[in-house]
Amino acid sequence: MDVLLNNLDLFGPFFLTTIELFAIAAVGSLVFGTILAMLRVSPVPVFRAIGTTYVTIVRNTPLTLVFAFFVFAYPLLDIVKISYFTAAVVSLTVYTSAFICEVVRSGINTVPVGQAEAGRALGLNFGQILGQVVLPQALRSVVPPLISTLIALLKNSTIAGGFSVAEAGAIRSYISERGDNQMVALLWVALGFIILVAVLSFVQRNLEKRWSVAR
Repeated sequence: MDVLLNNLDLFGPFFLTTIELFAIAAVGSLVFGTILAMLRVSPVPVFRAIGTTYVTIVRNTPLTLVFAFFVFAYPLLDIVKISYFTAAVVSLTVYTSAFICEVVRSGINTVPVGQAEAGRALGLNFGQILGQVVLPQALRSVVPPLISTLIALLKNSTIAGGFSVAEAGAIRSYISERGDNQMVALLWVALGFIILVAVLSFVQRNLEKRWSVAR
C-alpha cells in the first residue's frame, strides 16, 4: 500500500489521462469504424476498394509504427501542430477503427437479406436502409466482439506512455526515478486495468440483456 499511497499524485492523474485517452479514441473508432464498414458493404466498387485497402494496410501495421508516424513523422509535414496526447488519440483511433470496421461488417452480414429488400420495397435508398434497418440490428449482434475490441483499445493505450504521454503505462518509469518498488507499482497498475476492464464487461452484459429482449 505504501507504493500506492506515496504516489497517488501519479496514479490518479495518469489513470485519468488513460481514461480520457480511451474514451475519446473509443468514440472516434466507433464512428470511423462504422463508416469504414459502410464503405466495405457499399454497392459502389470504388468505396469498397477504399474500405478494403484501409483495413488491410492498418490491420497489418504494428500499432507502435502508427504511433511513431503521428508523433515523429507527421510533425515534419508541417500541416497542423498537435500535442503528444492528440497524436496518441489519432493513432489509437486510426488503428482500432480497422478492427471495429470488421466487427460491424460481420454484424451487417448476419442481418437477413430480406430486411434490405423490404427497405428497398418501401422506397428507401442505400443509406437509409443501412442506417435505419440494417445497422441497428447488426450492432445488437456484435456487442461481445465490439466490447472485446474496446478492451484491446484500453490496453493498447499503454503504448502512449512510451511516446511522452503521461498515462498509466508511464507510471513505472516515474516510480523508478523516485526509487520505489517498480514491481509493486506494476501490480497496482495491473489492478487498475482489471477494474476498468471489469466496468467494460459489466456494460457488455447489460447491453446483451437489454438488446436480447429488444430483439
